[in-house]
Amino acid sequence: MYKNILVPLDGSESSKNALSQAIKLAKKENSKIAAVKVIPSYEGEMEISLAPDIEESIRKPAEKILEEADRMADAEGISIDTILEEGVVHDEIINVAQLRNCDLIVMGRSGLSALARAFMGSVTARVIGYSPIDVLVVPKDAVLKWQNILLAADGSKYSEAATERVLDIAQTYGGELKVVSVIDVPDEAYAEIPDVIDKMAEGARDIVKSVKDRAEVSSIKTAVFVKEGDASKQIIDTANELGVGMICMGNYGRTGLKRLLMGSVTEKVIGHATCPVLVVKLQQ
Repeated sequence: MYKNILVPLDGSESSKNALSQAIKLAKKENSKIAAVKVIPSYEGEMEISLAPDIEESIRKPAEKILEEADRMADAEGISIDTILEEGVVHDEIINVAQLRNCDLIVMGRSGLSALARAFMGSVTARVIGYSPIDVLVVPKDAVLKWQNILLAADGSKYSEAATERVLDIAQTYGGELKVVSVIDVPDEAYAEIPDVIDKMAEGARDIVKSVKDRAEVSSIKTAVFVKEGDASKQIIDTANELGVGMICMGNYGRTGLKRLLMGSVTEKVIGHATCPVLVVKLQQ
């Protein structure tokens, strides 16, 4: 399924857990795996005599993080490439992923703090915004499970890409698929434009039915849901109620950072979900 995985590390417990989950996935799928640590370029003024000491103080902790990644992979009996880069963190992560022809980036996510602290402006947000390949975001204490997935579908071409991916996953792992589509309109709209709401509900039912029909052709057990309300909240609540192991969503490609950082459904789901979230990219 995913044959070349990259895990960015920052020394946090969440990135360590992301690496642990990615190592298990690589072992199971016989995939290649690499870990990258990016240190920022030092651009401050300093005495020439002090430069080596400052560079060493920055590189040494990064090297220790990569050494620990080596030990973790070795404990699972697989090999891992460790890479130390310097530059703008999200740019270097994406550059490494592209140079190595990776098809998945696995990243950690901090605990359930406020969205502005947990996600907004973070490296994770920027990697997702600019990455041309799928990104899997793993909360600090989450365990990666592929057998019970919730697909959030809205009928867009980005959602279609996520649908294709999740059907592949379900076939690979023999898992059960849940599909949700959310009607997200203000409460006052129900009184003002009831006919439009009815059409939206019909459209949502058509979306989930289409996915279910395609899944059942491949003998994938599927349950579908249409919810009303705030889309991100409904997706997260549905995931919690069903006890799914992963949420799968589509998202915009390289130009999507502004949309991603402006309160999008994807951003909010990633910021607050307790299970891993797979963001599937539309291949250009």
